[in-house]
Amino acid sequence: MVTGLVIGGGPAGLMAAEVMAGAGLKVIVAEAKPSVGRKLLMAGKSGLNLTKAEDEATFVAAFEEAAPALSPMLAAFGPDAVQAWAAGLGQELFTGTTGRVFPKAMKASPLLRAWLRQLGAQGVEVRTLWRWTGWDGDGALFATPEGEEVLRPDVTVLAMGGASWARLGSDGAWAEGFDTAPFRPSNIGIEIGWSDKMADQFGQPLKAVALRAGGRVSRGECVISRRGLEGAGVYALSRDLREGATLEIDLMPDVPLDRLRDKLARRRRGDSLSSHLRRAIRLDPAKRALLMEFGRPLPDDLAPVLKALPVRYAGVLPLDQAISTAGGLRFAALDERLMLRDRPGTFAAGEMLDWEAPTGGYLLTASLATGLWAGRAAADYAAANPSSEAMARR
Repeated sequence: MVTGLVIGGGPAGLMAAEVMAGAGLKVIVAEAKPSVGRKLLMAGKSGLNLTKAEDEATFVAAFEEAAPALSPMLAAFGPDAVQAWAAGLGQELFTGTTGRVFPKAMKASPLLRAWLRQLGAQGVEVRTLWRWTGWDGDGALFATPEGEEVLRPDVTVLAMGGASWARLGSDGAWAEGFDTAPFRPSNIGIEIGWSDKMADQFGQPLKAVALRAGGRVSRGECVISRRGLEGAGVYALSRDLREGATLEIDLMPDVPLDRLRDKLARRRRGDSLSSHLRRAIRLDPAKRALLMEFGRPLPDDLAPVLKALPVRYAGVLPLDQAISTAGGLRFAALDERLMLRDRPGTFAAGEMLDWEAPTGGYLLTASLATGLWAGRAAADYAAANPSSEAMARR
């Protein structure tokens, strides 16, 4: 039987294994951690966002400079296909008001359990605590609990992740020796040296705000944390924030400047500023605290400050705290099948590729899509290029 090896047990690797096994290959998944899908499970703790229900052109455009390379893969396995796949694993889904698609269970664990059952039924073997350490000619070397092991499959799919959340398996250690773009944090919060007066606001959400940086605008929510600002609203701007772009927050994005001025002008005699802001424009405590933190000295005309509050930040949080990373294996090092140009029969997929996507279902969909693409290509390559060992086994 033709053999296939998948290195990495995240969504991209498991999808590649599913496709290869479906094509009749005997597949081994080698995972460095004690179990597979660890980052998927962590993402699912806050609600597993599988994909986003929007038209193909809009969905692909979210990947910006990587869109041309990813477009055929996302066309083959886009939002509709992801939903059909999850439904096939017995997962009931729902679509939120923003188009984000979730399992009704919200968690990742039911989907992962169903997926592993299916892979087991296909004959896929999962070997955990197998860390890839390099190549031995046509073989892949692994450090295992039993010592060094070498596997010599007919085809291999690499799906070793990016360089964030090392404790979950994505440490980027594989990158040495590959043609990679430097890893950079993506979907990451920013670091702020708060004054002592902000301590009461730690953990408080910032709702109904608009954040602006580098010409981008984000209407997502974020949270005031001890470290700075975190959450989807900030993550959407991480491309620009990691380069040090100026950040402004519109604390009243749904109120035009002139109308805001008019509201602020109606101050009652004896009202403190805090009381006035609460009464006149319903500015909540978290927003008032931010105004005092970054707006002082407060001008007489407060409206422009409320509409464009400058936020002083020290930079983005460390790489390992990012939800995902930009950078990785360059597309120029791969052919259109995602096969390494300098290693025929070896393919790559998932976050180890040099693409970047916002949160909101894009990350997971592209990981699944590239895993499927690489898995299909590996199976096709094995069929077209049978090894002497595979021929003998037949």
